[in-house]
Amino acid sequence: MSEREVVAQALTTALDGQLSTDEILNLLENPKSAAHGDVAFPTFALAKLLHKAPQAIASELAEKIPTENFEKIEVVGPYLNFFLDKNKVSQDTLNKVITDGSNYGSENVGYGRNVVIDMSSPNIAKPISMGHLRSTVIGNALANIVAKMGYTPVKINHLGDWGTQFGKLIVAYKKWGTEEAVKKAPIQELLRLYVEFHEVAETEPELEDEARAWFKRLEDGDEEALALWQWFRDESLTEFNMIYDKLGITFDSFAGEAFYNDKMDEVVDILDEKGLLQESDGATIVNLDKYDLNPALIKKSDGATLYITRDLAAALYRKRTYDFAKALYVVGNEQSGHFKQLIATFRELGYDWADDIIHVPFGLITQGGKKLSTRKGKIILLEAVLNEADELALNQITAKNPDLPRKEQIAHEVGTGAVIFHDLKNDRLNNFDFDLEEVVRFEGETGPYVQYTHARSMSLLRKSEFKPDPTATYQLNDADSWEVIKLLQAYPETIERAFKKLEPSVIAKHAIHLAQAFNKYYAHVRILDENSERDSRLALVYAVATILKEDLRLLGLKAPDEM
Repeated sequence: MSEREVVAQALTTALDGQLSTDEILNLLENPKSAAHGDVAFPTFALAKLLHKAPQAIASELAEKIPTENFEKIEVVGPYLNFFLDKNKVSQDTLNKVITDGSNYGSENVGYGRNVVIDMSSPNIAKPISMGHLRSTVIGNALANIVAKMGYTPVKINHLGDWGTQFGKLIVAYKKWGTEEAVKKAPIQELLRLYVEFHEVAETEPELEDEARAWFKRLEDGDEEALALWQWFRDESLTEFNMIYDKLGITFDSFAGEAFYNDKMDEVVDILDEKGLLQESDGATIVNLDKYDLNPALIKKSDGATLYITRDLAAALYRKRTYDFAKALYVVGNEQSGHFKQLIATFRELGYDWADDIIHVPFGLITQGGKKLSTRKGKIILLEAVLNEADELALNQITAKNPDLPRKEQIAHEVGTGAVIFHDLKNDRLNNFDFDLEEVVRFEGETGPYVQYTHARSMSLLRKSEFKPDPTATYQLNDADSWEVIKLLQAYPETIERAFKKLEPSVIAKHAIHLAQAFNKYYAHVRILDENSERDSRLALVYAVATILKEDLRLLGLKAPDEM
């Protein structure tokens, strides 16, 4: 049990069940100072229930609670302050981490059920920019977190691989492109052609008609149009996968917009059968007034379908294919209205799994406080940012440890990892400013700082040749080790909170706090000195190394043993 659960259980017994353990857990607080103990219970909520003053309630409870799990219990006004038994908690915690290893904090609340995660989703024939980073790395971290809770993640890259832009691309390729140029640099060349089309179309608007005609041929299954579309898609995916490989991210499905072309008619028919379709100015809609939402536009007046039609078909397909427990859509905050409409439409259809569809929104990446701009053909390429991050990491590693083996590989793990960590340490909904020099620093609240702390702990374990024994007695009771122990003990609770909030920053902040607490301990204690506490100190080092590595893994980072 966590320290809070131990306290809550003791209070439940003392209160004869007048408050449940869960109710007490919600009332517990962290004291502002270590001098006031490890857990505080404010008695204000009991005053009305027991018809007594909070101070009197605190004094009476202190007399009722047995002290075997606590060093002491103090009454300070209306607060009951609990000081945990450091020897007992340190022994239980260190033995548990040593026994469980990287499985510490794992649960099986999911029983292997599927969680589908719609993430990344770049457009074919366009580069992956910094704008795609958040959806990609948040989605990947959530996949790792749900797996740790016993679910099976299904990562879906819903590619933007359909639409009138492909008519434009085909026209541009046939007029100004060559097979050789596309094969040499697929994304750059296809983007160049796309930009050229728009520039020329400003003075030659008939190009737009040609593009619409080619897209119509594509929709009708024209052999040449389909062959060119498939080629553009394959070439784009090859290049996308190079960037995903750099990030260390894989997918279970690349079924994009095109995949659902033949699945939308069924959705429209189902909506019609349920009597949900209405006509409005020639368009077909689902009225969502009762949800205080704008109508869901299912078909435009010309009969063309829209994003929501495709997303309805996709969600229905995913439910049938994966029978998901949850369907997460890791998509920017600006799309929240769209997902409210999607969920509301499924509720109107009477599907009880509508509430298992969850939009996981996130804020913007800014630079100098301003939104990253996408001017004509000019965007901040993710690949270029990752390459520069790796180079910055290599420069620092070379300066500090020039003889390090596998220097380039470790620099990649640190540099690219720094970009991922910087994104994930920020609360998902917050906007954040991106400055690469700050991101790849080895000091401060950064990925390299956490990785370096892990490498430092591994160095201590190598020097000591420490072999952990899950049956040994490891006990520590000094103030610096206690801060580390509390963070280790709270780890399962941390994982659960990250899962419930769908918030990877909870894990990243735990990693930062654990690294900071350990480095303070390292600065104050001579860990390798021969004395009666040596093995217990090294057990602490081992536990820190284990949990930091697991924190980093959940976020999608590597934990080098040397840096």
